Amino acid sequence: MSILKSQLFRSFTTMSQKPSIPKGTRDFGPDKMAKRNLIFDTIRSVFQKYGFMPLETPTMENLSVLTGKYGDEGDQLLFKVLNSGDFMSKVKEEDGKDSQNLLRKISEKGMRYDLTVPFARYVVMNQHEIAFPFKRYQMQPVWRADRPQKGRYREFYQCDADVVGTDSLLCECEIILMINEVFEKLGIEDYHIKVNHRQVLSGIAKTIGAEGNERDFFVAIDKLDKVGPEGVQKELLQKGFSESSLEVLLPLLNMEGSIEDKIAQLKRTFTSNQVSAEGLEALETVLAMLSSFALAEHHVEFDQNLARGLSYYTGMIFEVKVKGVAIGSVSGGGRYDDLTGIFGLKNISGVGFSFGVDRIYDVMEELNLFPETVVTTSQVLIVHHDLPAQEYGMPILAQMRRSGISAELYPDVSKFKKQMTYANKKAIPHVIVIGDEEINTGLLTLKDMRTGHQEQLSLQDICQKLTLRGHTDTKDMKS
Repeated sequence: MSILKSQLFRSFTTMSQKPSIPKGTRDFGPDKMAKRNLIFDTIRSVFQKYGFMPLETPTMENLSVLTGKYGDEGDQLLFKVLNSGDFMSKVKEEDGKDSQNLLRKISEKGMRYDLTVPFARYVVMNQHEIAFPFKRYQMQPVWRADRPQKGRYREFYQCDADVVGTDSLLCECEIILMINEVFEKLGIEDYHIKVNHRQVLSGIAKTIGAEGNERDFFVAIDKLDKVGPEGVQKELLQKGFSESSLEVLLPLLNMEGSIEDKIAQLKRTFTSNQVSAEGLEALETVLAMLSSFALAEHHVEFDQNLARGLSYYTGMIFEVKVKGVAIGSVSGGGRYDDLTGIFGLKNISGVGFSFGVDRIYDVMEELNLFPETVVTTSQVLIVHHDLPAQEYGMPILAQMRRSGISAELYPDVSKFKKQMTYANKKAIPHVIVIGDEEINTGLLTLKDMRTGHQEQLSLQDICQKLTLRGHTDTKDMKS
């Protein structure tokens, strides 16, 4: 027992002399946060426009809530949290021989893997206070013990919108509409929204004789973009699928043509499979709804290979990828007719999706889509020559802020050059200079840091000028 304890504690007490952050996590300075907030604000405005209400859930959930909801591979990516205090007190020597048994003894909580399962838990716990259909959006970080790489992080934000308490396909239609509107507002033009239906995949599984082994089939198909058809076939063979079944599968994987062509071909394939035929009918219904909203159909693509490996999806599924960038999906989701059932609340259908803010950020950076004016900074800095000038500037600062102008007063009595350097580094567009002349005349020197032009104006005139300029800049940025 002492050896096991010493090994565990040694890993927690080893300190690095140079500070660093864990792999797969990042710091975000003011410039990056301004850009991220642009994305957050855009997504939030669209969610609210479609009637979704805000919700937050805890960073940690009980492991009993999280495990078993994401498939075996998902469970392995859960970050576990050690019990507080002497977490080894209940551990016996023989427990160290079985990692799962040891885990149950030392950890009862985990970091949330996504926002959907915590949302389902919330719905069950608050079912008597919720008015169904319940539409919520949630924008919080999640954690996955994945291998970090470009576009894949261990800590990242998700922005979810879900509807529970209705099985109307209008919800699926509105998800596609929201995705389209967010990308339109962000200036992302070349993307495709892939759609499929789990019943269609089940039909393919039945066609190749894989009934009862759908989970392995879904997980393998979900890797098609990463490993290609050969890699999928290799994994399926390793999991016991026959070569004859894979010969039937290959033409289905390689189907091409328009949405209508693919659906027609699958209808012929599923002539004796009513469940899969219903899945195709649901897809056709949603696509017909979209035409009522005049959505540009070239963004929507029916992909019969789309699986989305999470085990709780039961109906229509979505995935969004931006063309021309080496980044995975930036949004995805689907319908989960029995997710709340695993927590004891039966017959509550739900559908939802998530935006991956970190990947959208990377896409916009790579495509140079952020506007130059996105960085938030003060409109004006008040600089001064000495302490009396600084004190003279305090009521001026207060008046400017009351006028709605973001302003700051340099806090130290420093050389004039140092104060101006500070304004340049922060990209503050205007500087008010206060010296003896300004104090004696009551006229303040206003300098435009971008053009170098300066003029002497009253405080009232400066407030009017900067307020008008602020409105113009905001209008230009939105346009």
